Amino acid sequence: MDFLDRISKELAEAMKSKEEGRELLVSVLRMIKAAVKNAEIAKRGTGKELTNDDVVAVLSSMVKQRKESVEQYSNVNRKDLADKETREVEIIQKYLPQQLTLEELELLIRSSIEETGVTGIKEIGKLMKALMPKVKGKADGKEVNERVRDILEKMG
Repeated sequence: MDFLDRISKELAEAMKSKEEGRELLVSVLRMIKAAVKNAEIAKRGTGKELTNDDVVAVLSSMVKQRKESVEQYSNVNRKDLADKETREVEIIQKYLPQQLTLEELELLIRSSIEETGVTGIKEIGKLMKALMPKVKGKADGKEVNERVRDILEKMG
């Protein structure tokens, strides 16, 4: 079963469900379905099929947008909207690969430092180029960058 079929099935189940709060789930599943469908249509123009990596990229982008919205809503004291966006993030993340823990992320960063021979913050680009394919879809790029900077700055 491909991703869109899975989403369609879960959307139908959510629409039939009588549980409280299902409206948000239905709304988020529709957004996911539309975003993936749009990516599929855009990819069709290139003559290629949508891959799992493409779907992960779409979902990661959706999570990133919502996290930025949470930050903005929090800054203007709109807790109600920030909470809604946070719940949307939680729903979307269920369809992403398991996120890395801080310890797992640091382990990957340190092994990438050894692999690339990076010695300081000036070589952050080289390290990020080697590291990002390993964490794609499993960690937020902003968080990865912050952890990399912290580790490289401590190195000297």
